[in-house]
Amino acid sequence: MAPVKRILVIDDDARLRRQAAELLRAEGYEVIEAANGSAGVEAARQSPPDLVLCDITMPEMNGHRVLQALREDSRTAHLPFIFLTGWSEPQDLRTGMNLGADDYLVKPLAPEELIAAVRARLRRAEAAPLRAASRPEPEPALLMALGLTPREAEVLFWLAGGKTNDEIATILGIGLTTVKKHLESTYAKLGVENRTSAAAMALERMH
Repeated sequence: MAPVKRILVIDDDARLRRQAAELLRAEGYEVIEAANGSAGVEAARQSPPDLVLCDITMPEMNGHRVLQALREDSRTAHLPFIFLTGWSEPQDLRTGMNLGADDYLVKPLAPEELIAAVRARLRRAEAAPLRAASRPEPEPALLMALGLTPREAEVLFWLAGGKTNDEIATILGIGLTTVKKHLESTYAKLGVENRTSAAAMALERMH
């Protein structure tokens, strides 16, 4: 029987933290709760979890500083890390993704999206040793071999990760119209007609 996965939930909003914890426990995960960033970092260092779910906006130590602290510690550097954010925080979200967050979820949390994101990141973490031994970690630069510019490769990378045009615009800090123009150019270069075909080609190239 596989060991129970442990999830660390860091959020200063007690109601939202309990909601996330209850949803995860109902799916069979062990959940550790931390009411602020400092407590979350300490909990992760004492007993590294399998995944971290962390709010961005918190007093004293925000989510960005939590992520930085964990990435700088060899014991926690490779933990899957998912940010919790509100749509009112686009700049915070861009900063977090640039710091190395694996994904983000928008509050209020949709139960099915939370569980799907956690499962996906845990599966990816389990496959990481095999990927490291066989091929490089997927990154936008790999897609430039398809004849794309660096920005087109970034847009396609996030499209292949399941992000919408609005979400891609937020992550990359560009306008929605710019995202659409890059996608139109990318489709033409790849010889495809839609995002599904483009995503499939990108995933094949990266994996």
